[in-house]
Amino acid sequence: MSLRTNALAWCLLTCVALLSSAAQAADVKDLRASLEKRTFKNDAGEGLPYRLFIPKGYDAKKSYPVILFLHGFGEDGDDNEKQLLHADVLRFVSEQDQAARPCFLVAPQNPSGLWPGKPSLLALQILDSLEKEFSIDPDRRYITGLSSGGMGTYFCLNERPDYFAAAVPVCGSGKNEWAEKIAKIPAWGFCGSNDKGFADKMKSLNEAVEKAGGKWKYTEYPGVGHNSWNKAYAEPELGEWLFSQSRKQAEPSK
Repeated sequence: MSLRTNALAWCLLTCVALLSSAAQAADVKDLRASLEKRTFKNDAGEGLPYRLFIPKGYDAKKSYPVILFLHGFGEDGDDNEKQLLHADVLRFVSEQDQAARPCFLVAPQNPSGLWPGKPSLLALQILDSLEKEFSIDPDRRYITGLSSGGMGTYFCLNERPDYFAAAVPVCGSGKNEWAEKIAKIPAWGFCGSNDKGFADKMKSLNEAVEKAGGKWKYTEYPGVGHNSWNKAYAEPELGEWLFSQSRKQAEPSK
């Protein structure tokens, strides 16, 4: 093959890649727009801004799963926009995924600091309030988060060990002493091998969970740093695995 032919082929592949990226960016923008802007306030006046996806054709006579998504540290604020900066989790509200598995998705925004503590407790209160407004299946509540939100995911499991049907922590960390309390909750964690601040801690907690009688799934991406969420939320089996989990199950699905 001539150099000219190689150059033309490279240009063609580059154009296709750019068009694909532009299409994906447009899709993500459209998906972000589909999440309603809301603000939650409890009786004490504490609250969080949040975005809510309501399944198309919502029918109050049916019962729907809900996903709570906790963003990373860099998306803190109160603009009710930035928490969707890394919007890979929005695959679950795409037309294709919703056709197969309609669900609610809740994305609160933490004004400042890390998720563990008061912000996570307020996020849980948002779910409580939504269950009074919509027909949400209490046996199919799911939680996921990345980085600081991954830490918040573990925190929420420990706060309400009988509440969630499954969890997807991404490049976050929890405390090993929580293991016995949360071991029976199905979880699938993701991290990059080069994300030493979190990979070692996630594996350590998984080992503690196994000692406590649980068995969590864990995927580590070789050579990937902190932004493992791009790969994690694109995992083709993630949706099927997540939505197959239910608190009604006598034993968690492996």
